[in-house]
Amino acid sequence: MKDSAPSAPPAPVPRAHESAAPPPASGAEQYPALDFANSALTLPGGQSLDLLATPAAAGEWLAGHGLAPAGAGLQEVCASRLRALRDQVRALIAARVEGRPAPAGALAAVNDALTRAPAARLLRWDPERGLHREASHPVTQIVEHALAALAADTADLLTSPDADRLTACGSSPCTRFLLRHGRRHWCSTRCGDRARAARSYARRTGTATR
Repeated sequence: MKDSAPSAPPAPVPRAHESAAPPPASGAEQYPALDFANSALTLPGGQSLDLLATPAAAGEWLAGHGLAPAGAGLQEVCASRLRALRDQVRALIAARVEGRPAPAGALAAVNDALTRAPAARLLRWDPERGLHREASHPVTQIVEHALAALAADTADLLTSPDADRLTACGSSPCTRFLLRHGRRHWCSTRCGDRARAARSYARRTGTATR
């Protein structure tokens, strides 16, 4: 009996966040803090997705944004600190979008994160590069530097002219924020298609909001 042909290797299964997460919202490439705020999202059907849910996922997110080396080996306490700051960043952005005063607790959390890493680039020397300047970034302070960088970017976003363009995605149940361009109030093509379909259905059935 002939040997059977070897079966093809199974196709790789995409990780949940790769297959479910929409592309970054408008403005997220310019402001990592906006992508940080959007790293917890609600998907169609009421499902939720947290791109910082585990230490491995949080480390991958930081590495993808140049805020940590790949394979940094974050612990749960680090991921928890990132998620906690994200909640405060979201609170600040939501307040700005809704025209409310900035929550005192969120302000305190962002300001605390801003002080977690030294701002000065220190003078260093090594045989290959000679004298040069670089930020002090010991491995033990990876998360502190990431928190400080994200807090600084949050402050930059909320005090820039772009803050006037901040808005929440207009397609329920999405909870992401974006920088508005023209009349666009959707964070992705998927959300825009869903919103248009909902409006079309409302018109056909006579359930449009008056």
